[in-house]
Amino acid sequence: MPLFEGFESVLTPVDGCEIHARIGGEGPPVLLLHGYPQTHVCWHKVAPVLSRHFTVVAADLRGYGDSAKPAGGDDHAAYSKARMAKDMVGLMEKFGFERFMAAGHDRGGRVVQRIAQAHPERISRVAILDIIPMTLAPDMFQKVDPNFGRDTYHWFFLSQPRDLPERLIGADPAFFLRWTLESWGSREGWLSEEAFAEYIRTFRDPASIHATCEDYRAGVTVDTEGGSLGRIAAPLLSIWGRDSKFGRRFDPVAYWRTLCAEVSGVEVPGGHFIAEESPDEVAAALIDWFSR
Repeated sequence: MPLFEGFESVLTPVDGCEIHARIGGEGPPVLLLHGYPQTHVCWHKVAPVLSRHFTVVAADLRGYGDSAKPAGGDDHAAYSKARMAKDMVGLMEKFGFERFMAAGHDRGGRVVQRIAQAHPERISRVAILDIIPMTLAPDMFQKVDPNFGRDTYHWFFLSQPRDLPERLIGADPAFFLRWTLESWGSREGWLSEEAFAEYIRTFRDPASIHATCEDYRAGVTVDTEGGSLGRIAAPLLSIWGRDSKFGRRFDPVAYWRTLCAEVSGVEVPGGHFIAEESPDEVAAALIDWFSR
């Protein structure tokens, strides 16, 4: 069965940057955003279930998948979460959705956080998968030990100056991609060959490798200004994997309560890639949350 059967593939110009998305279903609009090193394909097991209840838009962030990959610039601002958030607000507006709900995994969760802070009138309810709000949690780095450093090495590697990570990843992108996906997951056989083929199809592009590194460079430079944006008004659901690097070490609900008055939490089996490792549990949690 093809991935995203019944969904339409759309490439939409948004403020000078083409954003790719899959759209399907009917009902209240829900935006789904992926993390690193994936694309919208990470939702291929969850989106069809959600589409029975909602109009689902699963988008590729700029720099990822089939979305445009503009130059990062010396200040990396082209890949700031503020810029990515504006992309997604504009995309949903192009689809006719002035107000919507959103779920984001990993880097996509940081974009959803930014939408909720900077565009509160646009978003009514949010879900964040397997991250904590790093910009407001400096004590997280006080918990660094050799195991945590190994688990999160990519934050420091990908943010190194151009072209160090680009050249190293570009030497064998398929190996790097598969190793990253399989080592961060924890459930046997979760990564399908169909999904991996879609991930590597776009990830091997040197422009994509550079753009995704720019995402992390922005994360340690221009994105750090995001901590002054204030609290999140929308109710927030935190979902995390029992065996993920966050699930083993932190209380995600407590961290998100530093930003949001109404926070709920759900732990599901699996590691970091819970939308593919535990799709039934994730879909059930999102349907319950977005139906309230």
